[in-house]
Amino acid sequence: MFKGVLKKMISEVNEPVRYFLDLENDFIEMNQCIDYQISFKYDGQVCLNCKKERLIFTMGHCKRCFYESPKMGEWLINPQFSKAHKGIEDRNLEYEKEIQIQPHIVYLSLTSQLKIGVTRKNGLYTRWIDQGAHEAIELLELPNRYLAGVAEVHFKKIFSDKTYPNKMLQNDFDAVDWNIERERALNYLPSDFEKFIIKDFKVNSFNFPVLKIPKKVKRLNLEKENFYKGVLKGIKGQYLIFEDNSVFGIRRHEGTRVEIKIDQD
Repeated sequence: MFKGVLKKMISEVNEPVRYFLDLENDFIEMNQCIDYQISFKYDGQVCLNCKKERLIFTMGHCKRCFYESPKMGEWLINPQFSKAHKGIEDRNLEYEKEIQIQPHIVYLSLTSQLKIGVTRKNGLYTRWIDQGAHEAIELLELPNRYLAGVAEVHFKKIFSDKTYPNKMLQNDFDAVDWNIERERALNYLPSDFEKFIIKDFKVNSFNFPVLKIPKKVKRLNLEKENFYKGVLKGIKGQYLIFEDNSVFGIRRHEGTRVEIKIDQD
């Protein structure tokens, strides 16, 4: 029996991708649990920021922390609103400088479709894995989050920035000619951004530990169902895939306190 508060799985680039669930006092290598029966029991909610027993509003945060924590500023979702490079504070300038003023990558990834995105350079592979990307390439490297956000907004005129989880989980996507798509992107790039182009690009591919692709995705909501038990058949993105086509979104359940039991039978 394992107990703890859920937060997103730690991932490691490997063949296939390796996943670990950190429950503070317990650490589970999730790949080893595939083909085992796993049960989840709901045991309340705890804000990942203030550590208090509070109803989770979103992203593992209670409502108060979501609107007050520097980690949850508007620039997180909309990087073009970053202001730390100008010395302007949103919620905590020291924290915002640390996160925003560092190299960022604008990329294309193939998840449920071809999508444009932005992330910090030191978290690039984690970001692609979290999205369940089949393949991905880097387009630009920029010195801060603001410039990366501006570039992304420009690219969103020709590329989507959305991933559709059900399609991603079912491997429902069309193959991509990366040379063509990269050329299309860079031809659309304003001249001011040409100096940020990553000239030597490679296609990064990811193999996820999935034994069975769900035919019809059934989303689990542990807060409503209180208990679930099923045989784990795969992991992709931040989702656990079960034999009965149920899918457990770890990110959706961040801040949920659970009891987990793993049985071989």
